[in-house]
Amino acid sequence: MKKIKIISVVGARPNFMKVAPLEREFAKLPHIFEHLICHTGQHYDYEMSQSFFDDLGLSKPSFYLGAGSGSHGEQTGKILIEFEKVCQTAKPDLVIVVGDVNSTIAATLVAVKMGIKTAHIEAGLRSFDRTMPEEINRIATDSICDYFFVTEESGVKNLLREGRSPEKIFFVGNTMIDSLIGILPKIDKSKILENLNISPKTFALMTLHRPSNVDSKKQLSKIVEIIRFIAEKITIVFPIHPRTKKNLEKLSLLSELEEIPNLIQTEPLGYIDFIKLMKNSRFVITDSGGIQEETTFLQIPCLTLRTTTERPITTEIGTNRLVPPVKEKIIEAIIETLNQPNVESAIPPLWDGKTAERIVNIIANVIFKNRINK
Repeated sequence: MKKIKIISVVGARPNFMKVAPLEREFAKLPHIFEHLICHTGQHYDYEMSQSFFDDLGLSKPSFYLGAGSGSHGEQTGKILIEFEKVCQTAKPDLVIVVGDVNSTIAATLVAVKMGIKTAHIEAGLRSFDRTMPEEINRIATDSICDYFFVTEESGVKNLLREGRSPEKIFFVGNTMIDSLIGILPKIDKSKILENLNISPKTFALMTLHRPSNVDSKKQLSKIVEIIRFIAEKITIVFPIHPRTKKNLEKLSLLSELEEIPNLIQTEPLGYIDFIKLMKNSRFVITDSGGIQEETTFLQIPCLTLRTTTERPITTEIGTNRLVPPVKEKIIEAIIETLNQPNVESAIPPLWDGKTAERIVNIIANVIFKNRINK
């Protein structure tokens, strides 16, 4: 029997964590699957990319597209051109895309136009905020791909409302949580707390990278003021995203940030070190999507500086709280969190570490059932 050839496309930090558990599950069925990884190079910084491959035990990619930085159009265009060449050469039976980055929609467009079956992991998530580039990527990807693997019930409802076929939608859980569960035994080896000279539960962890928070001088100046306020109450550990650092430098705010006492700036961190910090923090401040999920699973209070979330389960039963990116609202939320750090929460359904196993079973026994049985 000819093996089913699958290409999983990754381009940014969250993608790696979502694909690593799949790779391990495909490897258990070598007589059925040939699984290849295509790295688009959307994250080109080592700590944003290669170190995550190392931490997660991901194989070296079979294809590297070298997309690099650039505008949305430039980045998407480069991936379109190069991934088409990959598909022409490799002739996959299925392309798996994950998340909501430019790599996701670009690879989906190529595969669908070439008549290749396409599956979207983390399908159906919606913030209903079309000013977010990621929302456009999510909507566009789900409008053309073939199969939908969903992390939470809201995704199923959104896809059905948008007219997707129920038999193509699979509520399977969250592969990012698979990776998180798998990495927990390893984080004890991390020396990041010692290296930064901090103790558990004595600091807040912050990450910011979205254009709405870091691209304008007005908003970024407010963020610096907020950091100054927080640092008066508790130590802040701030791994600075390349985009954020670039804008701080360009807008002449980096030196102002560096003068704040009680603030520990770091370069982007590897996955193990970052999760070690998250697990040991008093609370997390972020504008990331995936961190809302990780903090919910670890039951760490999370303040998300956004007015919407595509992951509503994290606010409904998890530890996540949406905070409008307004100075007064953020300060109010920080004070409340410091005064009452423990929040009642639960872990969402099927976030149990077995999502990748469910996905691979569906691919083998539902999507390619007839072919395997021949």
